Amino acid sequence: MKTYYKTDEWNIIEEGFSPEEHKKSESIFSIGNGRIGQRANFEEKYSGTSLQGSYVAGVYYPDKTRVGWWKNGYPEYFAKVLNAPNWIGINVNIEGEDLDLAKCKVSNFKRTLNMKEGYLERTFNAELNNGCKVKIHTKRFVSMDNPELAAIKYSVTPINFDGKIIFTPYIDADIKNEDANYDEKFWLEVDRSVGEREGYIVTETKKDV
Repeated sequence: MKTYYKTDEWNIIEEGFSPEEHKKSESIFSIGNGRIGQRANFEEKYSGTSLQGSYVAGVYYPDKTRVGWWKNGYPEYFAKVLNAPNWIGINVNIEGEDLDLAKCKVSNFKRTLNMKEGYLERTFNAELNNGCKVKIHTKRFVSMDNPELAAIKYSVTPINFDGKIIFTPYIDADIKNEDANYDEKFWLEVDRSVGEREGYIVTETKKDV
């Protein structure tokens, strides 16, 4: 059986982009620090199959039990680990077209989980439908020193054009768990603000455990 992922002493490596393996790769290349956990979702838009996952330790929700039958003593609710607001989103628009690996030609794709230095790195070339060719380099980490801190470095290098590239970073709190029993969303927005170089959103769960 062919091994899809490469490994060495400190790294897990994926060479070549396979949409069929993508959800598996999102799990394998996850990062975390004991407080924050993040699946290896792409920062940019991705219209292919994906399971968005951002998690905060200690945040649970009393999700109503859903079964086809009932017994005395069966719990009415169970504590569900919630999918927290997505903090990694960066929409990348290149000469009027959004970068989406499900809709462009991808080459030289490489993703590395460096477990010695504690970061996730991704590089690839993309040719968009508008003809623009770019080289992408991303790096992401969550801090062990400060459990509330995470950071992303995202760079785009034009290969065959001079033009406009627009980055739109965002936090998405309009999310839900894929395994929610009644397709329920669990978060309420409390506050939000956007400035020239910063932004935040405050949310709380609809119920307490």
